[in-house]
Order: sequence, then C-alpha cells, then structure tokens
Amino acid sequence: MRIRAAVLEDFGAPLEVQELDLAEPRAGEVLVRLVACGVCHTDLYTASGADPSGYSPTVLGHEGAGVVEAIGEGVSDVEPGDHVVTLFSPQCRECEHCHDHRTNLCLAIREQQNQGHLPDGTTRLSRGGEPIRHFMGTSTFAEYTVMPEIALAKIDPEAPLDRTCLFACGLSTGIGAAMNTAKVAPGSTCVVFGAGMVGLGAVVGCRLQGAERIVCVDLSGERLVLARTHGATEELLGGPDIVEQILELTGGMGADYTFEATGNVNVMRQAVESARMGWGIATMCGVAGKGETLDIVPRFLITGRRVAGSSFGGVKGRDQVPQFVDRYLAGEIDVDSFVSHKLTLDDVNRGFELMEAQDGIRSVIDFA
Repeated sequence: MRIRAAVLEDFGAPLEVQELDLAEPRAGEVLVRLVACGVCHTDLYTASGADPSGYSPTVLGHEGAGVVEAIGEGVSDVEPGDHVVTLFSPQCRECEHCHDHRTNLCLAIREQQNQGHLPDGTTRLSRGGEPIRHFMGTSTFAEYTVMPEIALAKIDPEAPLDRTCLFACGLSTGIGAAMNTAKVAPGSTCVVFGAGMVGLGAVVGCRLQGAERIVCVDLSGERLVLARTHGATEELLGGPDIVEQILELTGGMGADYTFEATGNVNVMRQAVESARMGWGIATMCGVAGKGETLDIVPRFLITGRRVAGSSFGGVKGRDQVPQFVDRYLAGEIDVDSFVSHKLTLDDVNRGFELMEAQDGIRSVIDFA
C-alpha cells in the first residue's frame, strides 16, 4: 500500500513528508493505522545527528497509538479493530529478561531493531524499491506502520488515542521510573529535575506511590505551576545553587529519591548530590549527548547514595501500559493537560520547533 510518512533523509535537515510503499505484515507482524503520535525529544535527538546510533533514511516517530488493520500469520494477541499503543521497548514474554522482574529490556528482537529492521532482518518500508529503515521498531510518523506483535500494547478502546499515545514513551518513562526503577516508598521525599513530559510523568509516579513531598525543579515557572497540578508539593527554579537549596529543604540530608529528566549531565550530577546520604537513589531518565560523561565525586557513593538508569521507566509495555491507561480512565492521571498542540503530519517539523522553544509539554500529530 502507498502511505505518507515523514522521512529523515539527512541529519540536521528538516524531515520530508513523502509517499512510500508499505508491504503487508509477515509472520508475527501487525499492520497499524496510526491515529495519533506524540513528537518526542528522542525523535529530535536522532534527527539532529546527536544520536551515535542514528541512521538514515528512516521514518521517525515512536510515541504512537492507533487501530489494528491486519495481522500476519501466527499473531494471537491482537486482532483487527483493537486499539493499541506502540512500544519501542517490546515485551516478548519469553526471553530471560522478560521473565526477570529486574529489567524490561527484552532481548528477542533487540539486535535487528537497533539496525532499523523488523525481526526477520528486512524492512516493510521502501521507496522506488529501495528499503527505508524503521525507527525504534515503530516508525509512527506515518499514516500506517507495520510492527512486531510483541511491540504493541492492547488498550481499552474507550481511551482517546490522541491522549494514550503519550504512554508510548514520555509519560510511561516518567511514571515507571518512580514506580518500577526507584520503587518510591509511601511517605518519602522526592525531587524531580525537569518538568517536561518525562519529569511530569515522574511527578505523577511519585504521587501514585504515596510520596509525602515532591519537589520539582525546572527553569520555567510556567512548567512548575503545571507540576503542582500533577502532585508536586514544592517547586524550585533550577540553577547552580540548587543542591544547596534542596539540602536546606531537607534538613541538610537530601531527598530519598531524585529523578533527572533533562539529559543535561550537569543536572545529573546535581541529582546525585541532592540524594540522601545513606540510602538516596538518583534515577537517570534523560538521554545525554554523544560523548558526554557523568562526573560523580566517589564520596557521594561511598556514603550510601546509589545511581540507577531507567529505560522506558522499567515498564514491561504489553503488561503495564494498559494498566496505566486504565488509571487514566479512572481519573488518577490527568493526560489532557500534557497535550499542548495538535498538528498534522505536514507540520511535523513545527513540532520540533515548539519543543526546542519549550512551548508546551507535548505536540501531538493527529492523523484522523
């Protein structure tokens, strides 16, 4: 079939909306009609050329939600008409990692996915007979996409897809970091650095876990006001003296849990130094630039602080994303306030511009 999609041709150049060919799903694969897709920082990160594992040409996009149109041989978990959220972090439910509660990093298709291929080592996207690679196994800046069954979460059809698409990446990453990676304890003190999509998700996760104090740090007063509506109890403007401010707020001890959601290595260091002596956990959610390193004074670790990395919030997507969507439908998570702009596919580069200007929290492409 012929589809329209936003193609990354050259790093640092605007995406080009083009007509491509999309082949039918093969064994274990699913054809999805996209209804909505968030414009995420990871898409911009790859398009800029900062991602050392990036490649082109490819169709970007990974924060998608849509409707199953057709299934390949052997697919049993979804059927045509099902509403689904795309998962750049799949869950095969069979590999060693899927059976272990300590990680969500499924091993089943990781090697091929990292090369821009579907599990059989080929692509379904092409242009003039030449393959176009898939991005993060999803490629959701497109009217339709073909994906592995194990990379789709079936959700309640009552949930609006222009909201639930945010659970495909940013929102789940933040919520999961608090619930799965840090395992925030009730009554604890948390500090979240960054009030973008992932940081606000972490605020939500800390609230759902029963944290008593949730301090949000950002450079934008407007975003800090929004953080308060999602559960933050205190807000601080970021800066070079933020560690001292946090220590003062916590009686000189630091926070039980800190979360970094900016991708800035200097802020990552602040998150470590703001964690409590003895048992503080600093969880890193942000993606740093190519070649950057995190500088930690060993004394902070020797005195009991721990640093944890969190990919997609430790979320096992096929199992946990539907649970998050149910909590949204139950009124426990306010997703509506995160959707700042509605765009068409032709406006995809405008989504990047809004992100770089920190205008709103999430732009969503509406295919309907």
